[in-house]
Amino acid sequence: MSVQSAAADVDVDLRQLFASLARNWLRILLFVLAVTGLAFAFASLATRHYKAQTQVEIAPRESVYTRPAGSNNDGDKPILDEQGVATQVQIISSNEILKQVARKLGLARLPEFDETINMSSLSRVLILLGLKNDPMDIPADERVLKKMREKLNVFGVEKTRIIAIEFSSEDPKLAAAIPDAIAAAYIAGQGAAKSESNTAAADFLAPEIADLSKQVRDAEAKVAAYRGQSDLLMGGNNSTLATQQLAELSTELSRVRANRAAAEGTADSVRKALQNGGSLDSLPEVLSSDLIQRLRERQVELRANIADLSTTMLDNHPRVRAAKSQLADLDAQIRGEAQKVMKGLVMQADAAKARENQLVADVNTLKAASAQAGEQQVGLDALQRDAAAKRQQLELYLTNYREAASRQDRNYVPVDARVSSPASVPSEPYFPKVGPIVGAAAAASLLLAAVFTLLRELFSGRAMRPATGARFEPIDEVAMPTTARQEPVAPLEPTARLEPAVASEFANRGAVAPWPEAVADSEMTVRAQSIAEPEPVTEPEPAAQEEPVAEAVSAVESESVMEVQRPRSVLGEIDIEKAAEKLIASGAARAIFVSPEGDEAAASAVLVAREVSDAGLRVLLLDLTASGAASRPMLDSGLFPGITDLLASQAQFSDVIHADLYSDCHVIPVGTADPVRAMRAADRLPIIMQSLITAYDLVVVECGPADAQGISRLGGDATEVFLSMLEPDDEVTQAAVKLIESGYPDLTLVTPLGHEPPGTPGRRSAA
Repeated sequence: MSVQSAAADVDVDLRQLFASLARNWLRILLFVLAVTGLAFAFASLATRHYKAQTQVEIAPRESVYTRPAGSNNDGDKPILDEQGVATQVQIISSNEILKQVARKLGLARLPEFDETINMSSLSRVLILLGLKNDPMDIPADERVLKKMREKLNVFGVEKTRIIAIEFSSEDPKLAAAIPDAIAAAYIAGQGAAKSESNTAAADFLAPEIADLSKQVRDAEAKVAAYRGQSDLLMGGNNSTLATQQLAELSTELSRVRANRAAAEGTADSVRKALQNGGSLDSLPEVLSSDLIQRLRERQVELRANIADLSTTMLDNHPRVRAAKSQLADLDAQIRGEAQKVMKGLVMQADAAKARENQLVADVNTLKAASAQAGEQQVGLDALQRDAAAKRQQLELYLTNYREAASRQDRNYVPVDARVSSPASVPSEPYFPKVGPIVGAAAAASLLLAAVFTLLRELFSGRAMRPATGARFEPIDEVAMPTTARQEPVAPLEPTARLEPAVASEFANRGAVAPWPEAVADSEMTVRAQSIAEPEPVTEPEPAAQEEPVAEAVSAVESESVMEVQRPRSVLGEIDIEKAAEKLIASGAARAIFVSPEGDEAAASAVLVAREVSDAGLRVLLLDLTASGAASRPMLDSGLFPGITDLLASQAQFSDVIHADLYSDCHVIPVGTADPVRAMRAADRLPIIMQSLITAYDLVVVECGPADAQGISRLGGDATEVFLSMLEPDDEVTQAAVKLIESGYPDLTLVTPLGHEPPGTPGRRSAA
């Protein structure tokens, strides 16, 4: 079965939707005036409430002149971040401060804070009946605190270190006095807390200082005793004497070793020069001897004399030989002196070596002594550190104790808070504001009334119209059948746009004009013969050829009429069972029944709907007849709301759908609303049909004696059209021919003969 969405076939008519506001302007105006009047009365009679605010600044109040020397006072600063301000907010709104303010101002004696004072008779009656809690069951302090918390608002001003204290009251003076009293109690509490902290610190430091003084004396005595027992004599640079001597001997040993090495090196050089006969002039130690220097000077003089004598005398001259002999003696003396210098250097080296050996022995002795002194120094240092730590702690305690004692004696306790802006007595109440309340009430009531009107118009369906491009074509003219059999009805004007069966009330009132007899008889005869024979249905001829056709088939007319009179018709009609089987097998979503014979033939739609419902499908029958011929036998009454009520927006789907008394089928009767008003919303009928086929497997529509143009709006995908007949007379034949010519070639004829619906009196009655 094909199911299509109804939402795709409709649009919201905004013009019609907003036109409902103009139609209901009086109702909206009355509602707005009523709500505005109530709001004005409430604002005028309500108790006046006044609000005042005190601001407290959270900041360090310690002066630079009273701050302890050598301290930046970081540890005494309050936490000034967001969490610190939030903590102070909680302290200000604590029960302790509120109780102090309540006792100071005597709030327990005011009826505003204690409802047990001047309690009304109505409240006493409600308490006696158990409809209200007895306030006397709650202690007086808690009642006052509860009222204070309802009127108190403490909050931190954003991005500042200021805390605002707001309080509302019926008395403007009290509204200003309470936040000031809360701020004063908070500051006094902070000062008391600091004073208590100083007292506790002084009480703690006094015995601690006495104990530390004794411990410092004991530690310093231990240091002195240990130094005396260990013979740890202190030298220069804060080091022990053994360590200092070891350093000095090490320095002397290095010097002696250097001298010995230098003496040995010089002696070896002189020795090699004497052994090899080399010149002694290159040796600094030889040249530094005074005797050798004089001998060298004498040697130079002799060589000068020999040179002078050699110019005038020969080498064997006695004077030359004497001079040369003296020169040789001088060389021997110089070498002898060099030998003496060498021996002196050797002796010097031996002495340095002996000194070195002595120093090495002394250093080894001092090393052992220094190691022992180092071990003893470790113990001494530990005692000294303990004594120094205790002395430092003692000095700190003494400083803090003097500071705390001085603040306690002088009663100087700076509090890190001050009142930056005291509360002033308010001159105007903050509640109620008559103008804003009345304006808001008027605007809100106007908006609610408009929204309610628009939603009512939208849900009623009057603001809906078929969507552009929908498959349902507009009906320009709808023929309105009458309830009497074989009585032609003149078509309505195109502007009426009424559904065929629902608007049948107008059929009895409209002007009736008979159809042309020649055209009706000829079409009936030709189409009856076409249905009886398996020939295809031909298109109707133009109006100019109507009379020749009638003459051509006049010979067949009598025979066709005779065949219609037979007990078993030759029109090919089927019974109720086969009609139900056809609907089930084809999976049809809609079954449209046309009953040209009037109300009696409407039984076919009822029987087919019940038959399909008995097969297990969800079936609904929609009665569009003028008299309710299809729904009355199913409900045993015609007073139920139905399709006209739905079109007139006087009922919802749940109100117009009823259960068949004799089967599982559902039915929508004609209804009880005014048909004229219902016809104004006839364009909604396709939307209603689309909604019904989404909820049911099959929707059976009984249209009464409608024509093809009248049922065109009810059709759609998966639609079967049936023509219900009781007797194969001219009326049935004419209706079948017109439906086939109008685009329904698959028309099926069905007869209810042989079946009687439950609760019906006779064979030919459908009601």
